[in-house]
Amino acid sequence: MRYFLTLYILAIVAFIGIAGFRGEITRKPPIEVFPDMDRQMKLRPQEPNRFFGNQRSSQPYVEGTIARGMPYQDIPVNTGRISGSTNWVEVSPIEITESVMSRGRERYNISCAPCHGAAGDGKGITTKYGMVAVANFHDARLVEMADGEIFNTITHGKNLMGSYGANVKIEDRWAIIAYLRALQRSRLSKMDDVPEPQQAAL
Repeated sequence: MRYFLTLYILAIVAFIGIAGFRGEITRKPPIEVFPDMDRQMKLRPQEPNRFFGNQRSSQPYVEGTIARGMPYQDIPVNTGRISGSTNWVEVSPIEITESVMSRGRERYNISCAPCHGAAGDGKGITTKYGMVAVANFHDARLVEMADGEIFNTITHGKNLMGSYGANVKIEDRWAIIAYLRALQRSRLSKMDDVPEPQQAAL
């Protein structure tokens, strides 16, 4: 025990001697255990650089580069809102195709069906384990809700529903909304919504 205490005290003294006291002012440079963390090979904006012909670190975009709209940009597909306003977009800004619907169904069954149910009626498997107040997508309030507001709810969550922004990609959120609208249409549509040639079959 005596040797342990001696070694323990020596270890503390050695550590303090090497690392020093945090916050003290000294003229001695600190020990850099990983110098590449402090001195990185990188290009700083607006600094001269001999690598490029124009001697600049900041370079213009390659000719023909097209901005695709990063998630931080204020465009409807990223925010669910009309650009420059707080109003929701009424209808999805992406083109609804068969592949989008297929993707929406797949993502819905993975991320949404456990709570909201395969039919979107709020009777998912989680309700059997005590989860209550799950939204029924066939309620008039949600049928009339703008697509942009549903997108925002998926992204940021609302009430008891958590955020799925980190789990579901932007394009998949819109695909889920397209599939959700199809679920609503399948239950709430009328015979007049069916094309005449197909009404006889029903």
